[in-house]
Amino acid sequence: MRSQTWFDAAKRCQDSGSAYALVTILGCTGSTPRDNSSKMVITADSTYDTIGGGHLEFVVTNKARELLTANEDSQQIHHFPLGASLGQCCGGSATVLIETFGACRFHIGLFGAGHVAKELIKILGALPCRVSWIDPRPELFPETMPANVTKIVSEEPQYEIASLPAGSDILILTHNHALDFELSMAALDHGQLRHIGLIGSDTKAERFVKRLAHRGYSEKQIATIKSPVGLAEVPGKLPMEVAVSIAGELIAIQNSDKQTEVRRGLAWKDIKQELGGEVDNQEQGYRLKLDSLPTENNAPSADESTSTNID
Repeated sequence: MRSQTWFDAAKRCQDSGSAYALVTILGCTGSTPRDNSSKMVITADSTYDTIGGGHLEFVVTNKARELLTANEDSQQIHHFPLGASLGQCCGGSATVLIETFGACRFHIGLFGAGHVAKELIKILGALPCRVSWIDPRPELFPETMPANVTKIVSEEPQYEIASLPAGSDILILTHNHALDFELSMAALDHGQLRHIGLIGSDTKAERFVKRLAHRGYSEKQIATIKSPVGLAEVPGKLPMEVAVSIAGELIAIQNSDKQTEVRRGLAWKDIKQELGGEVDNQEQGYRLKLDSLPTENNAPSADESTSTNID
């Protein structure tokens, strides 16, 4: 698919929380299909823009998709002598940066399309998350929705829970207490959800606890359902007030679940060593002059592609 530019595709993937790779030609020598700074975006099933086509783009696309299977953010630099390693008649060489951006793991299953859900979508649509919005009434969904929200019209919403990915958070905000109970049982049966939030009063929560226990669910299982859902510190009964309370609780859960140590790529000294460029001491920092890198004649062996990880 070539109709969309790489920057439009990158924005669309970012907005929807989809995984993608951004490819950039860092430099080239001799005859090459495209010049340096050419870019393209690669997803699991599509490509946008081009770095010149041919075997180079074919190999880079396969490498990018291989990296995307890990669903992690990463950076790799690959060097390709086009004639020696790829069999292209251009005869030059290209150095390519492949940056991958994993799909958003913050996934929410939102059941119900009533007043609170509509206000909540306004908030979730601006957050780095993916939302599956599920209700049997198609007329209640707005005509336009945020890019990170997928509308699912289902006559039996409880059966949609089994297909939610492990680690998902679900919110049960429907208009029907009987359906809420079916959804609560399906959520407990899933067994791998991170958070189950059920809207309602304390009286409703107590009634559900007794009914679930009568159905054979353990006290430990039942305790995983947060009802009433939302932060107790954020009171209010207006739909937007309730939505803010629920969103605040989800944000708190998401941040508390993050790993304490995050990989931050290569240190500056490692980058200098890897690239070997000329360092220009500036008043406000350092600049690595990539145009002063070794030429093809005095670079390392060029009989096959080489790569460097920056993660």
